[in-house]
Amino acid sequence: MPDQLQQDILAMVARGCSVQETGEHICRHAERLADGVLCSIVTVDHAGLIHPLAGSSISPAYSAALDGIAIGPGVGSCGTAAALRKPVAVEDIFSDPLWAPYQGLAEMLHKAHGVQACWSSPIIQSDGRVLGAFGFYYKSRRGPTAKERAIVAKCVDLCALVLERDEARAENKRLTHIDILTGLGNRANFIQTLGEAYDAGKSPLALLLIDIDSLGHVNDISGQAVGDRVIRKIGQTIARIALPGMTFRVDADEFAVLLEGTEVDLSRISAEILQAVSGEETSQTDPLPFAPSVTCGGTFLAASTPCDASTFLQRADLALQHAKQTARGRFVLYNDDLASAIAQRFRALQTVTSALAENRIEAHYQPIIRLATREIVGLEALCRVRTPEGKIISAGQLAEAMEDLTLGNFLTDRMLALVARDIRYWLDQDIPLQHVGVNVSMADFLKGNLHERIVAAFKAHGAPLEHIVLEVTESVYMDGSDRIVARAIEQLRGEGLLVALDDFGTGFASLTHLLNFPVDMIKIDRSFVAQMATGRGEIVIKALLDMATGLGMRVVAEGVETTEQAIRLEHLGCVHAQGYLFGHAASREQTAEAFLRRPIRISA
Repeated sequence: MPDQLQQDILAMVARGCSVQETGEHICRHAERLADGVLCSIVTVDHAGLIHPLAGSSISPAYSAALDGIAIGPGVGSCGTAAALRKPVAVEDIFSDPLWAPYQGLAEMLHKAHGVQACWSSPIIQSDGRVLGAFGFYYKSRRGPTAKERAIVAKCVDLCALVLERDEARAENKRLTHIDILTGLGNRANFIQTLGEAYDAGKSPLALLLIDIDSLGHVNDISGQAVGDRVIRKIGQTIARIALPGMTFRVDADEFAVLLEGTEVDLSRISAEILQAVSGEETSQTDPLPFAPSVTCGGTFLAASTPCDASTFLQRADLALQHAKQTARGRFVLYNDDLASAIAQRFRALQTVTSALAENRIEAHYQPIIRLATREIVGLEALCRVRTPEGKIISAGQLAEAMEDLTLGNFLTDRMLALVARDIRYWLDQDIPLQHVGVNVSMADFLKGNLHERIVAAFKAHGAPLEHIVLEVTESVYMDGSDRIVARAIEQLRGEGLLVALDDFGTGFASLTHLLNFPVDMIKIDRSFVAQMATGRGEIVIKALLDMATGLGMRVVAEGVETTEQAIRLEHLGCVHAQGYLFGHAASREQTAEAFLRRPIRISA
């Protein structure tokens, strides 16, 4: 039947008393039973360092002096007992070799309490690891009595129980606050730390959120193991540059860094992170099989800024979301204009989502003509949204929604179905249509089954695939997923589909794109056509035409709005053009009428 001490300790553990409180209770009990003895308990951490736990009868200065001393043979009574895993009795702390390096501590004990001897017993966990040491201090030169051995044996067993349970509880708490994959703090840890930092009034307080670009696609293409490796590597890189203790993995592909800093600090740290992550492919230690990239958003809280912790986090998240939409692979700092921009984007997403659900997405068509004869040689299908009231909203007004990775696939599928239906309609009216351009987005390439979706849509309406041209904007090539796009385009062209590079010249390294991603047609961006009057636009267009001719590619000049522009383009050698001068985007029926009014060029 358990004795009173054991009942007391079990009750304290059940009530959730701290390990320090429980240890003090054990020490006081032992001192009552062993008259004239001073008692202490120290713990030993995983690094083998001593830390005082209980023993209020002992001088606080002496206990503090023990903190951080490494155990080992010859490290006093407690350090030696823990290292040798057996009791150690020192009957004279002034002459015993074990205490020779610690005579200052011996003098401190003697002066405070008249202590002359010390007996220590190791506290050993059930799995054999040493958890600490239980010490008796004597005011005379002697060792333990039989009664004291019995007292200590019982106390040591209870100490082992208490310390082992405390370690288990601490480990469980650690696991609930640690991300297993990276070893960094998890989201719960981050929210708690953010709240504590805010409540403590730390200022200026800065928050940086980092998102791994296209992680889901990495998992789909390379497997979960590679994706996990990317997460670990990027997490290590962020923690190394920022602060390990203040770096957290808060989502599958997102990290957070909390620090005391300003706008300058955020910009500097984010720049270092962006550069370091992009270099992981060529890292000398454990290089990744491809060049990863991240996108960053952040905010900082000055002392004078009225803002609660949740709003602070929301601002950083708004900056990150804006960066992912408009500046992927870079850093965006929150400002008040972002809130209205995000709200506008959210409204656009809602508008398109509702239009998809209510079948209010329409395909309108703008003619592509041969400049020399004004004959129609093709069309570009443009997405339009009709409101419940019947008003038409152009894609330009909903551009952010059109580029959304979630909605992108749904919009493309709807447009493919509409275009296939309309091509069948025109062919049934004996209109000798050549081709229709359909815009595809980054979302379509990331999904990885674009060819199958095109085939299915055209088969459903009995429309020949030979009439479709896929238009890919230069921004898609520059999205950081070049290899994905290149493989997809190679497959599409291998299946006989034509591919056009849209908005050509608006991005950097366009010449490199033409070498690495062969296409059948390039569409010169309207900005060059608009600048023809200055002469600079003409020079660029002439160079592009010469280059495209040499590469065997067809060219379409976009945004032609005046007769003068059309004449200049024809003079430069441009064969095809598109713009308001030749017709606005129109419905299927209006386009059929345009075919009948204007000569149709069967061959380009």
